[in-house]
Amino acid sequence: MAQTRSCEQCGTSFVPLREHARFCSATCRVAWNRENSNDQDAEECALGWSSVAMREATQRLLSETVPGRRPAYVLISEAVWWVTIVDATLVRYYPDTYDALLASQPAGQGRLIEGTLAGLRFVRNQMGYHTDHADFVRPPHGRGGRRGSGAGPVSAWAWRPLPEPAVGFLPPPRQEWELGRHRAYQAHLAGRTMGEVFERAARFLTLAAAQSAPALTSQALPVRSLTS
Repeated sequence: MAQTRSCEQCGTSFVPLREHARFCSATCRVAWNRENSNDQDAEECALGWSSVAMREATQRLLSETVPGRRPAYVLISEAVWWVTIVDATLVRYYPDTYDALLASQPAGQGRLIEGTLAGLRFVRNQMGYHTDHADFVRPPHGRGGRRGSGAGPVSAWAWRPLPEPAVGFLPPPRQEWELGRHRAYQAHLAGRTMGEVFERAARFLTLAAAQSAPALTSQALPVRSLTS
């Protein structure tokens, strides 16, 4: 049986299509925003500073060279945290802008971006709690194909393939959401580098945040392209 929740505006029961859905319709979402303008201002402010933090974290990951594994784990964890914070804020409070921007992407790119972000949500839920950092990520191979020490650019580290997680302790709707995130991780993160994944995610979220709260995000620097 599908999980239902009550709309925060009208109280109607509805089946959420996304984990963070709060309203049964766009009409109720607009009405709630009009009636809670102070809350909306706070949401825009939170999106503004979290977007700046995300850009700074992803820029460090994309540009820094580290002496070993532990500093790399710190940079990767920080980037995962801020990317998923901004992503969740946009999905929860600005779903129309978020969905419209995804739909406007070139053929295939919208699905790739959506899958990348879903995969990073899986990482956020698992890394450090159920799965060790070393199980998720690996440094570039050294000479002769041997595993590297971790020294070097973090952007060259790659995501490891992972088996399906245990989800029996979660309620049924959350089980399906988490398994869906795992499938996205396997399809869009496993085998790919940190540079490829975080550049794609941060570029999209930077643009989505700028369209959602332009006055608060216009001063942040764009994500540097690794290929430019």
